[in-house]
Amino acid sequence: QVQVVESGGGLVQSGGSLRLSCTASGLVFVRYAMGWFRQAPGKEREGVAYIDFAGGNAAYGDSVAGRFTISKDNAEEKLYLQMNSLKPEDTAIYYCAIYPEPGAGGANWQTYHYNYWGQGTQVTVSS
Repeated sequence: QVQVVESGGGLVQSGGSLRLSCTASGLVFVRYAMGWFRQAPGKEREGVAYIDFAGGNAAYGDSVAGRFTISKDNAEEKLYLQMNSLKPEDTAIYYCAIYPEPGAGGANWQTYHYNYWGQGTQVTVSS
């Protein structure tokens, strides 16, 4: 059984930083691309960051490019999202998701392509 668990969310002031972590068990972690998504109240879930199976190629949503960094540690079987220069509009529940392919061909932002999701971790940025 595959389990995906996020951690690291919390309350931070505007301009601050947070680092989210994600672990996934029950699968061969190194084989799959992964993504971070977020969903704010009343809004659709949106793609934040994407990384291929090896951790060598990453892509970012327009609203976070230059501020967020995704990384994948296949030895530790962990996915990270370093979030800097946080803004109140970054407030959302952040989800880690598994893409069912190595994903070396580029980012996929369609949520229906991801087959395993965590429960999410709340990030709140105060102004």
